[in-house]
Amino acid sequence: MDEKKIKVLVVNGSPRPNRNTGKALRAAMEGAKENGADVEPVNLYTIKALKGCYSCFQCQRKDFDKTNPVCSMKDEAWPWLEKAREADVVIFGSPVYFSYPTGLLRAFIERFLFPKYSYDSNVNLVNPKNTACIFTMNCPREYMESINYPILLGNTADGLKHVYGFGEALYICNTYQFDDYSQMQFDMFSEEEKRAYRDTHFREDLDRAKELGRRLVEDAKKRVNLLINF
Repeated sequence: MDEKKIKVLVVNGSPRPNRNTGKALRAAMEGAKENGADVEPVNLYTIKALKGCYSCFQCQRKDFDKTNPVCSMKDEAWPWLEKAREADVVIFGSPVYFSYPTGLLRAFIERFLFPKYSYDSNVNLVNPKNTACIFTMNCPREYMESINYPILLGNTADGLKHVYGFGEALYICNTYQFDDYSQMQFDMFSEEEKRAYRDTHFREDLDRAKELGRRLVEDAKKRVNLLINF
């Protein structure tokens, strides 16, 4: 039986690439690699002048190829949108700022989704893709749930699922934000409690991210190779 090598693109929407979001994404990459995937990362803050959708509607024209879609705007983000199109799995990561992912991640996802989306009810989903979002945040899980973050942030994962067939979200809460809390205006939480929570739970969060990467690749293998050998 022929077997296709699974391609994974990991998209970091954090301005601090080596902090909590970056660590979680690297754990997901490790899980994907251990399951035999080719993995490539990109940090959106290294892309100059990344823009969101311009609403040019080129991707909604009747002559646009919906079976092989990629954004028509040729800027520095375009090669990465092309890699996202080619990937079997795309994992997004972002810290949460004021209830939402970072603006750059939203801009990238707009341009990832819209070319694939169709206003024509006769266009069927082709070339489905496994996607997931990893969201890191300062607030504890109980507070995150009380202010409806699973709904607000889950909308992004749901949009990916609606367009590409698969989408889920992983939430990493109560993160340790600063190198030196003594220099910060920060009295809403206890630094000692934050540090103790990190030391106890963050490794578990990274393990969940690693398992997510492994499982997404496993699911993609079953889907992709079933199509190849159909």
